[in-house]
Amino acid sequence: MKKQLLILVFFAFSIWFTFVACNSKKEAEFAAPKSATGTLLYTALPVDSIAIDAFYEKYPKLKGYQKQVMELYANQQFTSIWYEKKGIVEFGNTLYSKYGNRELEGVKAKFPYENELNTIFDGHSETNLSNETNDLLLSNLYLFYADKVYNGVDQKVTEKMGWLLPRKEIGYAQLLDSILLHPKKALKEEKLLFSQYGKLRNFLQKYRDIEKKGGWGTITVAPDFKSFKPGDSAQAIQQIRSHLFLSQDLASNSKSAIYDEELQKGVANYLVRNGFKEDVVLLPKHIQAMNVPIEERIEQIMVNMERCRWISPDLEKANEFIVVNIPSYYMYLSRGGKKIFDSPVVVGKAMNKTVIFSGKMSYIVFSPYWNVPTSIINKEVKPGMAKNPNYLASHNMEWNGGRVRQKPGNSNSLGLVKFIFPNSNNIYLHDTPSKGLFANEERAYSHGCIRVGKPRELAIKILENDKAWTPEKIDAAMHKGKENSYVLKNKIPVYIGYFTAVVKDDGQIYFYKDVYERDQRLANLLFKEE
Repeated sequence: MKKQLLILVFFAFSIWFTFVACNSKKEAEFAAPKSATGTLLYTALPVDSIAIDAFYEKYPKLKGYQKQVMELYANQQFTSIWYEKKGIVEFGNTLYSKYGNRELEGVKAKFPYENELNTIFDGHSETNLSNETNDLLLSNLYLFYADKVYNGVDQKVTEKMGWLLPRKEIGYAQLLDSILLHPKKALKEEKLLFSQYGKLRNFLQKYRDIEKKGGWGTITVAPDFKSFKPGDSAQAIQQIRSHLFLSQDLASNSKSAIYDEELQKGVANYLVRNGFKEDVVLLPKHIQAMNVPIEERIEQIMVNMERCRWISPDLEKANEFIVVNIPSYYMYLSRGGKKIFDSPVVVGKAMNKTVIFSGKMSYIVFSPYWNVPTSIINKEVKPGMAKNPNYLASHNMEWNGGRVRQKPGNSNSLGLVKFIFPNSNNIYLHDTPSKGLFANEERAYSHGCIRVGKPRELAIKILENDKAWTPEKIDAAMHKGKENSYVLKNKIPVYIGYFTAVVKDDGQIYFYKDVYERDQRLANLLFKEE
């Protein structure tokens, strides 16, 4: 019975994966064999702590999993997990195949003892490995694979990289024990991964298919190239058309060298998908983006799949939440599973990076004072006062208990409203008098806080279920000239993230500039040679 339940464990585990049969030689090596029993005859195999300790002395590169393996076997009364009378359980065969196709999940890391692992499944009649060793190898493979696909880079490492969003701890032994105790519930388990992960995985496969067919060629333009406009004719336009067909910005490829109306639509779509303003005029920077090799886009997708592993899927279960994506310079408000509001934002410049973290919005301040940070007082205010005795008055500022603050009003650096989610980073969402910055493609200009392009509309959306706070009342509060606050009845989770590749609701993949230069550092960590 326990073995049958274990098969259900596999079924619940496998619904989190999309198995894709691969025809390449490398992938074929890991195809699940018809029989992987060899001469490994089934016994009621005990796997106790002594055997486990001895195993890790022989296989020290797996020692990081020892505690979890102990939990796994303790939950199974220290008996074999991977063998039944007919040989290796189906779970083991499929897990091995999944490992062989791990790059479908954006994982390149190899199991440290891959040769020994292959020996279990090579179909030969003899092996030097004992059943006990094989069982422990497969338990470690289970944890290795699950760790790479579900958890990703260790939390201590990601925190050092500046990623302070909460991560969900996944206890795989406890999960397995829960499934064994409640097999019917197992089929209803929620996915362990943020939904964006699966969407990116689909595009990873699409882009790898393009790569296998030779990728997209380089678009060649003259050194003094200035632009392509509708009606222009050039060989490079034919190359652009081919590129946009491969990237799915064009439905067909006429191979025409004339910049026609069909190409205009494809160009406009491509530009928006790559973080540019929607336009039909092609500039050198656009050609440069098109010439990013397919291999780099694949790596970019994999890097962002890794970031998805750090996001708890519970985020999407909340009835209401706000997400800010730094590289896209955009935020959105979700309610009831739907995006009901979005807005362009301005984020921290490279020297004053906006922190990647989360908080809970608890109140809104209308006609706010701006308490000038000490760093800005030292770098900007004091030098300004030294040059101009009327600096404070000319900037609508005043002394307040030994500190400097800016009075409410249209010229206030926080604008007419701010949205507070208390945090040690002193970061919040706010209005700004510098509206012109929202027209720029790149919007990293702030000292770290997040400026909202449509703050009035955001306030209206947040308060729309409070009938006492009509749009007219919100307008009055914003222009009152006297600070006043609204305490939210239900706090709203706010997540500030960093994704340079995102699949949006329209089903298209969007690429954004790595404004804080974080991608390469993560790529070096993920794709380093073992």
